[in-house]
Amino acid sequence: MYRCLIIEDDPQNARYIADGLRELGYFASVAADGVEGLSRAMAEPWDVIVLDRMLPHGVDGLSIVATLRGLGKLTPVLGLSALAAIDERVKGLKAGCDDYLTKPFGFSELAARVAALVRRAQPGEVQQEIVVADLRLNLLARSAERGGAALQLQPREFRLLAYLMSHAGQVVTRTMLLEAVWDYRFDPNTNVIDVHISRLRNKVDRFHPSPLIHTVRGVGYALSAEPPDGAR
Repeated sequence: MYRCLIIEDDPQNARYIADGLRELGYFASVAADGVEGLSRAMAEPWDVIVLDRMLPHGVDGLSIVATLRGLGKLTPVLGLSALAAIDERVKGLKAGCDDYLTKPFGFSELAARVAALVRRAQPGEVQQEIVVADLRLNLLARSAERGGAALQLQPREFRLLAYLMSHAGQVVTRTMLLEAVWDYRFDPNTNVIDVHISRLRNKVDRFHPSPLIHTVRGVGYALSAEPPDGAR
């Protein structure tokens, strides 16, 4: 069971996050201010920390993560903030946050980011291949095939498919795709995702009766053998 410390002074938001993570099997504990949060972050073992930027009593989120990093603690930190400006996100990342999510947010996106941080921090062998149904992606050879037939992918298409397959069965948002595949920390109001998803669908699903790439209306995309709820 992974251990998550939630440092959040808003009781309703803290409870929302903690209850959701507990339902996913995490041990989730809440610290209601920066003083308690910093003390517990330093004294107890955690697999991930969800940290609010604005906290009472003179110890804010940036101070906490900067202190942890200064002490050599590498616990993954997901920063939360209502401050959506690009320079505010940059400040959070420079202070030592591993990822940054602006409020309001959907729990599914927070959960996906927490899981990614935990997974990234775990030691293990380098994954060489991802398989979903009859779709196979070789990460070392940078090749892909479906039903035994090779897929000719451009570098960005390969990266997009790798991200979708590594989150198979999950709904990923446009924000997640922009950050992971295009390295954007903001939405530049572009249709680049739609264009690449369309091209990828044409190569992955065109000649197969069972599509694997699904659009989830109002949320994002999912790659799975079975269409998720709300998919089209």
